[in-house]
Amino acid sequence: MDEDYRLGETIKELRIQNHLTQNQVAQVLGVTPGYVSNVENNRIAMSLHKLAAYAKLVGVSIDYLVGTADENYSANGIDYEILNEVRKLEEKDKVKLLKTIKLWRKK
Repeated sequence: MDEDYRLGETIKELRIQNHLTQNQVAQVLGVTPGYVSNVENNRIAMSLHKLAAYAKLVGVSIDYLVGTADENYSANGIDYEILNEVRKLEEKDKVKLLKTIKLWRKK
């Protein structure tokens, strides 16, 4: 595979950020942990169906996972990454974050 192709690395980073093991990901996707390892090490590529299921599991878009050739879509990955991080917050912290964002936007 092309050495600039980072899909496996991105998949691994998101798995770790979401505190998931290869076994847990494999179970959700209906594959073996070895398959997940092979994907993370760019030895094989996920099917679109598996890629969509993985994106849903870690709370990102497929665009975010594979990158996009169209500059107009570049914000999608950032939006999903922000949403993914916000989902991890406790409710009280979400309220604080919302207040902070509203104050920041007024400037």
